[in-house]
Amino acid sequence: MKRELGIARCGLACCLCSENDKCSGCNSGECEGKNRCLNRKCSSEKGLAACYECGEDCTKGMLSKMKPLGFTMFVKRYGVEELLDCLERNEQNGVVYHREGIIGDYDGFDDPERLIEFIRNGK
Repeated sequence: MKRELGIARCGLACCLCSENDKCSGCNSGECEGKNRCLNRKCSSEKGLAACYECGEDCTKGMLSKMKPLGFTMFVKRYGVEELLDCLERNEQNGVVYHREGIIGDYDGFDDPERLIEFIRNGK
């Protein structure tokens, strides 16, 4: 885990991403998708560091997908450091963020509350 990479604007875990050796993250200015990323554009226009700082319940852009939505909801409730702590503990216990391509153990949920519970408990 590269904890210093933290959480992306949309809630994805840059710290665990299998692409983080090539990608510097959405705040680096080097992101290939920076001009087309709706979440980056929206949060920037609102003067926010990330979607989880926004008071709206939004499902635009990447937040239309369960993993970023669940991670964003988690951060809104418990904070970034708690998410990083849970992700680190889960990784140490064998939970894999990207197992096949960009699909891993945090994918496949159909309810953000179930994903949040999995993040908190690792099972």
